[in-house]
This record gives sequence, structure tokens and C-alpha cells, in this order.
Amino acid sequence: MKITDIKTLVVNAQMRNWVFVKVETDVPGLYGWGEGTLEWKTRAVAGCVEDFKPLVLGLDPTRIEFLWQIMYRHSFWRLGVIGTTAISAIEQACWDITGKSLGVPVYKLLGGRVRDKVRMYTHLGMGQIKAVYETSTVEPLIERAQEVLAKGYSALKVVIVPLSEPLMGLPAVHHFANLMGKLRAAVGDAVDIMIDFHGRTTTGQAIGYIRAVEEFHPFFCEEPVPPEQTDALLEVRRSVRTPIATGERLATRWEFRRVCELQACHVLQPDLCHCGGLLEARRIAAMGETYLMGIAPHNPNGPVANVVALHFDLATPNFLIQEDMVGDVPWRFDVVQTRLKAEKGYWLPLDEPGLGVEINEAEARKHPFEQEILEQMVFHPDGSVAEW
Repeated sequence: MKITDIKTLVVNAQMRNWVFVKVETDVPGLYGWGEGTLEWKTRAVAGCVEDFKPLVLGLDPTRIEFLWQIMYRHSFWRLGVIGTTAISAIEQACWDITGKSLGVPVYKLLGGRVRDKVRMYTHLGMGQIKAVYETSTVEPLIERAQEVLAKGYSALKVVIVPLSEPLMGLPAVHHFANLMGKLRAAVGDAVDIMIDFHGRTTTGQAIGYIRAVEEFHPFFCEEPVPPEQTDALLEVRRSVRTPIATGERLATRWEFRRVCELQACHVLQPDLCHCGGLLEARRIAAMGETYLMGIAPHNPNGPVANVVALHFDLATPNFLIQEDMVGDVPWRFDVVQTRLKAEKGYWLPLDEPGLGVEINEAEARKHPFEQEILEQMVFHPDGSVAEW
């Protein structure tokens, strides 16, 4: 079996352009799908996929580790997130091909299921962009949280940390704590609440914010400082009682290595569309397991990424909880054919060969590339640039 072509299919989903990658083979009707969605870097990822194509054309798609090594090492220049996202999409598609060729679901190729279902959480508005990033008052916060719970989830994530300068005064801290307190009172103790800091804060300010909400027991506080600041992350972890999570903006085992060795967090969040793919995510998870870290994969991406994450989660021992954003656009599942099923806040296994997903290419082309909504263009009151 040989790879005969690699194609990208871009689908605009407002906040993001989903980047689907199709790897074709010389076996009639046998191909695989992967996803390399990377917001505001769509054209770069698609171009990088084209750059990788001549490296792997004519090679066996089931030699997944071999292909990964070629793309990573024969690039010579070490890859940033654009390169690892392109690798991830191609690698996922090769797993899809391998599973189909053997007649087994991908999770069986990863060692088999270690659980029967996968716990999920989602965001306010089920991932609708304005609800996620612009809910900063009590009434809509509680209303949108109740809508999530009505869909069967028992966990949700909120982005309620103010856009923060290096240090903020008491009003910002009080406002943040008031939101979290009212939310906890509204949903009760049985619901897990995650707070996404989005790397908005400095070490001292993050510690102040987290201490102000510790009594409300967040499930974890995510990315309290920018991702390149591992020493700062460690200081935060040592200074608070709330579990700390990070990793959505890290790629490959080498970027996760220092976080693990310093034990700078409690939960790792690799994104299977960015970190280097399924094999690399498994390496990251195994490294985290040696330090008693849980795995909560980042995934605000498209419908192929959903099923990739499901297979990973089913086979990963230290998996904790899975992010999804299935409410980002109403036509999400018009674009794919899949038996992905949710029940009482859990995804159930897919047992079709490969990943168990097929793209309706005609439907996908109804939503061609557009410039994404620039939600990240945010500024402080004095006009300086804010971490969004």
C-alpha cells in the first residue's frame, strides 16, 4: 500500500476554519481523514501540509512512526505549532487508513479500551463564541451554565477571568470571585467547574485570583500564566490549593518535558490536532502518568478532532475529562457522517473500522474558507495589547 495524494479541505466555522486532511492510497476506496485546525493559522497549516506531501508520497501509510520521524526530522528546522499541526492531521489520517485496512477501530490499535465511556465537558453556549468569551455578568453566566447542564453534562468550563494587566486592584478580584461564587451556588456541588485563565495573568495576579475562589473548589484552573513561563506556573501551583492544568499551547514531548519534570501542574492538556498526533499524545500522557498527572485533552476543534480524541481517551489510563465544542455551529454534524453518540455527559465508543468518521465533501464545500472572527484582538483601557 502506498500514499498517492494528500489533500486539504477547509471549512469555515466562524471562530475557526476547520482544516481537514485526506490521505489517499493506491488501494481503491481506501483513504483516511485527519484534522489540523489551528485558529488564525489556516493558510499556514494548509501550506505546511503541502510541504510535507513530497516527503511521504509513495510510502506505506501504515508505517505511522516511520512517517512521523520523516516529517519531523527531515524538516531539519525544529517545528513550531504550525508544523506539528500539519503532522498531526496527516498522522491521524494514517491511523484511520490502518484501522480500516485491518477492520478494527483505532483505539484497539492503541492497546484497547481501558474504559467503557468518556466523560465530557463543554463551554457556555455549547461553544458559541460570544457566550464563551463575553460572559462577564452573573445572570447570563448562570443561564448559560444551566443550558449546558440541561444537555446532560456534569462539568463545564468558564472564561470569567478579567483581561488583566500585570497587577489588578480589588474590584477585579472581587468581581471574579463573585461570578464564581454565584455560579457554584447555582449549579451545586455535584457539578465540576473549570476556570480557563487563557494565560491572561502574571504569577502574582494568578495567585490572587485563584486564592479568591478556592472556597468554591474549581475542578482545575487552566493556563494561569502564559505557556512559555514554566517556572511561573510552578510558583502558582505551589502557592494555591486548587489543581492547575496546562498544555493546550505546547507541542511534542519535548515541550511537555520541563512541565512534567518540575511537576508544575496537576493536569496536562495536549491537543491531538497540535501536539504531533495520537502517538505523540500517548507519549505525553505516559510521561504525565509517571508524575501522577491526569490528561484532559484540549479540543475546541472540528468533528474529526472529536472522534480522534474519543479513540485516544478510550485507550489512555490517566485520562481525566474531555473538552468539546459541539455547539459552535448548528450544521457541524451535517459535514460529517459518524455514529458518535453522547449519553448523560459521556461519549460512547465507536466500533467502526478506523476513526469512524466520513466527511460529506459536498456539504463541507458549502462553507469555504473565510477570515475567522478576530475575537483575540483585545486591548486594555489604556490601549495596550492584552492577552486574550
